[in-house]
Amino acid sequence: MANKQHKLTAKQKSERIRAAQEREARAKAEKEKSMRMKRIGIIVVCVILVLALSIPTMALMMMGGGS
Repeated sequence: MANKQHKLTAKQKSERIRAAQEREARAKAEKEKSMRMKRIGIIVVCVILVLALSIPTMALMMMGGGS
């Protein structure tokens, strides 16, 4: 009887460890996804800023305002 209870707790322990590992893996994947999205957002903002600064400058140069 005691041996059966010991096996049950060992099984429960292994299930808890497996569940904790799965939670940890999901949290890690979610963190990586959020970091990737943050990097993409930063790149998009930089591209918008470059375009916002370069297009008017090019337009002024084409119109002859730069000379």
